[in-house]
Order: sequence, then C-alpha cells, then structure tokens
Amino acid sequence: QVQLVESGGGLVQAGGSLRLSCAASGSIFSISSMGWYRQAPGKQREPVATMSRSALRNYADSVKGRFIISRDNAKNTVYLQMNSLKPEDTAVYYCNADVTTRSGSFMNYWGKGTLVTVSS
Repeated sequence: QVQLVESGGGLVQAGGSLRLSCAASGSIFSISSMGWYRQAPGKQREPVATMSRSALRNYADSVKGRFIISRDNAKNTVYLQMNSLKPEDTAVYYCNADVTTRSGSFMNYWGKGTLVTVSS
C-alpha cells in the first residue's frame, strides 16, 4: 500500500505565499508523475501543476508565473511553492502520484488534501 500525506496548508492573506509538501511512503518502487490538484467549494477538482520524474513541468494557466512545482525523487516528495496568492486560489489541494509498487503494479494515488484559504 502507498500513502500520500500533504502538509503546509493554512490561512494566508492575498499576496502572500505558502509552500505545500506531499510525501509518498509505502511499497514504492518508483514514482513517475507527481502533481497537485485542487477543488474549490462547489467546483470540480482541477489540475494545478504536475511534474514528471525527468523534471518536465506543466502548470494550469491560472497559476503560471505564481506557483512552482518541484520534487525530491530520493525522498518521494513533491512541493508546491505558491506565491502572490489570490482569493480564487482558495481550495483543498490534493497530491497525486503515479506509482509503480514493489509488486510491479502501476497505480494512481491521491492524498487526503490540505486546505488553503486566501483572505482578501
């Protein structure tokens, strides 16, 4: 079994910054893509940023230039540095990972989410 645990959410004023972390643990052989998604109240979950093992990054247009995704492959950890936060960034942020387990299975996992609230 594999677990993803997010941390770093909280309340911040507009214009401020937060850094999210997500650590994967368990029966992991390798992780290909890791990323962040978010779900605002009353809206569907949407991708925010993803990063391949080879460091190819993709960002949602709404966060380009403000958010930076990075990862530490040795620690199976992905980060999301969020700058110039806006009230519309308020959401539950979920970590996601494509994992090859030690038993050879390829599966997609989600964390439980961390709440980011941006006040105006």
